[in-house]
Amino acid sequence: MKILLAALNAKYIHSNLAVRTLESYARTHLPKQEMPELEICEYTINEQKDHILADIYGRNPDVITFSCYIWNMEMIFSLAKTLKLILPEVPVWLGGPEVSFDAPAILKEHPEIAGIMTGEGEATFAGLMKFFKEAGSGDAGLPETLTGIVFRRGTGEIVTAPPTPPLDLDEIPFFYRDMAGEEGMEVFRHRIIYYESSRGCPFSCSYCLSSLREKVRFRSLPKVCEELQFFLDAGVPQVKFVDRTFNCNHRHAMGIWQYIREHDNKLTNFHFEIAADLLTDEEIDFLSTLRPGLVQLEIGVQSTNPDTLAAIDRVQNMDHLRSVTERIRGGKNIHQHLDLIAGLPHEDVVSFRRSFDEVYAMKPQQFQLGFLKVLKGSAMHRRAEEFGIVYHPEAPYEVIRTNWLSYRDVLYLKGVEEMTEVYYNSCQFVHTMEALTEEIGSAFDTYAAIADWYRRQFPRDVQHSRLARFTILRDFIRDRFPARQKFYEGLLLLDLYLRENAKSRPSWAPDPALWKSVFQDYYREHAEGRLDRRMMHGEVFDVDVLGIGGSGPWPVVFDYRSRDPLTGNAQVIHVKTTK
Repeated sequence: MKILLAALNAKYIHSNLAVRTLESYARTHLPKQEMPELEICEYTINEQKDHILADIYGRNPDVITFSCYIWNMEMIFSLAKTLKLILPEVPVWLGGPEVSFDAPAILKEHPEIAGIMTGEGEATFAGLMKFFKEAGSGDAGLPETLTGIVFRRGTGEIVTAPPTPPLDLDEIPFFYRDMAGEEGMEVFRHRIIYYESSRGCPFSCSYCLSSLREKVRFRSLPKVCEELQFFLDAGVPQVKFVDRTFNCNHRHAMGIWQYIREHDNKLTNFHFEIAADLLTDEEIDFLSTLRPGLVQLEIGVQSTNPDTLAAIDRVQNMDHLRSVTERIRGGKNIHQHLDLIAGLPHEDVVSFRRSFDEVYAMKPQQFQLGFLKVLKGSAMHRRAEEFGIVYHPEAPYEVIRTNWLSYRDVLYLKGVEEMTEVYYNSCQFVHTMEALTEEIGSAFDTYAAIADWYRRQFPRDVQHSRLARFTILRDFIRDRFPARQKFYEGLLLLDLYLRENAKSRPSWAPDPALWKSVFQDYYREHAEGRLDRRMMHGEVFDVDVLGIGGSGPWPVVFDYRSRDPLTGNAQVIHVKTTK
């Protein structure tokens, strides 16, 4: 008997933690004679539906299970309807956070779904697989002894079984090591490695589901360190912890941070989602000692409006948060990722502008502007009508309007979000945007103005090359600040070549021909062979954007062999000359 564990990821670089954990737990905890054949298949939501259907059909499953999240739910429903036509005798089961909180309603609305696993799925899945193996069929009548499932009887009656008790996290196998004898880590070579050292969250933010678990549970520290060593030995580029509030337990967090510092392989980066309010002085001081690039921290600010924070049941001391992010930034060794959510209660455009500017002033390496998703099972879902929150009826249930934001306002903020992604989070326009936001006086107003420029100049959904983005920003600046054109062209040129040796030169760049011999002399002295030569680029600046001093022009070399470990920017060397 074959059970298919199917995952639809948002992107190819993502890997699905859930299906591999379910498979590994069942394989570890069920005797061989009680185990059906389990097969994992991963797709993305960008693949053609017919290709996915054909692949599933070709695997000849007896039961199909899907791992469900807000980003893949609509596609899964579509696949399930068609699978019922193609494989009418093969039951389709669902599991995951998107279907755990209204499972009976989903079964009523979708007769093609045979059942749903609710809550944490490891023990539930193992029990269900054992039953299917013993029954020799995926459509046999389910017994009352199974837990953690909602299913439809042959009579059409929908039955909700008692929940499955939470597991000790140490009981969950480390599937990455289990795979080493089969596919090994090769299957994850171009994918993000996800790791879980705790479940639950100590906070009760009304838009989130993580706090709904009874309490925070941890995987034991010795086991975590042993498993992290596996990643270090394998030389993986990044391990992304999925813990909702990694630093909610001081001993657990410090134990892990101390271990990765002591066993640093100078290659692997570790990503943690933390609550800045909980960071202690000891932890901040310790983090400042880590190798640049070893750790990156994601901090959910969500809003700086006190009324908003109170309405979403979020405890946050903004003065302390600013102090923490400033101290971390001062260490110049940790990548910070700060988040805001648009569409929360009491947040209109004026209030959101204030939140945006305040978080922007913290100078994170990544600044994510997201939009409220009204998740089933969350307190926000129950209070949506109270706050006048109208949201899309299909997943991901994103906000359309609220008592404080019209749909026009939401579209306006979408434009700001897009320009923030292009001109801030790409990290390709750092010096230009720093000067521009300072000149305009508000970061929000800056990105809103660029968004308006795009809207007026280009049709929707036009894709622009990297160089085109530079040219568009130059045109915007030339229209807005014509007297400052030369200065900003110098900054744009600096930003362009800091990240890479661009193959195409911008039309507005100064002609470097007169300086060719100067650069060639530098390359002969500092480059060892043709490869080194390709890792350098000479450029001439008509304005002193680097603060070199003296009179120009200023010839510089961008050396891509030596990059800033935090920003990825090339080293810039002023080529002194008597010319």
